[in-house]
Amino acid sequence: MALQLMKLLVTATTTTTVGPTPEKFFHVTTVETAAGSTLSIDTADFFNDAGAIATDLPALATDNSYFKVYINGVLQMEGISTYTPGATTIGSLGIDVPAGGDPILQGTPIVLEVVNYSPTSSTDVET
Repeated sequence: MALQLMKLLVTATTTTTVGPTPEKFFHVTTVETAAGSTLSIDTADFFNDAGAIATDLPALATDNSYFKVYINGVLQMEGISTYTPGATTIGSLGIDVPAGGDPILQGTPIVLEVVNYSPTSSTDVET
């Protein structure tokens, strides 16, 4: 018999599912925030989708999440907001109102959207 190369026959299939977990938080300003200043909104000043007072702003999963800020229904540029996850007195959203621009008026709705992705993978190996 001639020499042969012997090898294993293995096939593998990996299925990855990426499921977003969006959370939205709502706030209506109670005072005007002047241009050149910062509006700071504590966790407890937000309401969740169910209308209950928020108790915790979710942590952002490393390389698998994002947050967006809407002021009066308009998506804002990334550089004006600072997001800090956590419970009351720890978690907050800071919005720097650009100097020379318009203020954020009293009664303005602010929406914070936080999206974390939870990827899961499964691999089937057949020999």
